[in-house]
Amino acid sequence: MTGNWLLLSYLALMGSCLGSFLNVVIYRLPRGQSLVSPGSRCPQCNYALRWYDNLPVVSWTLLGGRCRQCHASISAQYPMVEIITALLFVLVAWLTPVGPLLVSRLILVAILVALFGIDLKHQILPNSITLPGIIVGLLFSLITPPGWQDALVGAVLGAAILYGIAAAYYAVRREEGLGMGDVKMLAMVGAFLGWKAVLVTLVLSSFSGAAIGLALIAAQRGGMKLALPFGTFLALGALAAMLVGEPLIAWYAGFL
Repeated sequence: MTGNWLLLSYLALMGSCLGSFLNVVIYRLPRGQSLVSPGSRCPQCNYALRWYDNLPVVSWTLLGGRCRQCHASISAQYPMVEIITALLFVLVAWLTPVGPLLVSRLILVAILVALFGIDLKHQILPNSITLPGIIVGLLFSLITPPGWQDALVGAVLGAAILYGIAAAYYAVRREEGLGMGDVKMLAMVGAFLGWKAVLVTLVLSSFSGAAIGLALIAAQRGGMKLALPFGTFLALGALAAMLVGEPLIAWYAGFL
């Protein structure tokens, strides 16, 4: 999509609003709280936010990052998630023709943002997101690329690779190296994007995770058993695979 500024502007607004909801998901879902009730509140004084306190990015900025009532600090995570979601929506729409494929990719973006935030803070990847995500990805594959066969192979391959790695690690070390949440998340990526994207996602997430881990060890902020939330790297790898996966595969194939 190029030149449709009205639609891009609409998607930027929709992305920022959805980002506001994703903040609720990131905060409440790991705590087992309802996503719809009660309404948004200050975690310090329990002040019920009014509609004008919930305007994406704008309200946080006008309030100086503080609660209107008790003036407690409000995390910068909230506007960051809203801005990132809006930017990703615009980027995906710029690169994707209008139609069912665009819808599926925007849904995947929202899921990946939520999983990134939850895994970063809590080191969990909820089944309530990943399992329905697999189903939604497979259903979209019936009418969008990569097609249901590639999507089904991708889901199975994604799960099989990480499950095999996790089982082998446990057999050798007798401790868990990868959680089953990572297995289901990569299966979900395969369901949406196909088996080739699974390989790209796995390579990119593994390299980025290893690089960050080594950097933290070098900075003496962790040891060799430092636990990194691998789901955050899978989210980044999946976004890259969705946006530039095909050119990366073509570039690599040129060396063969």
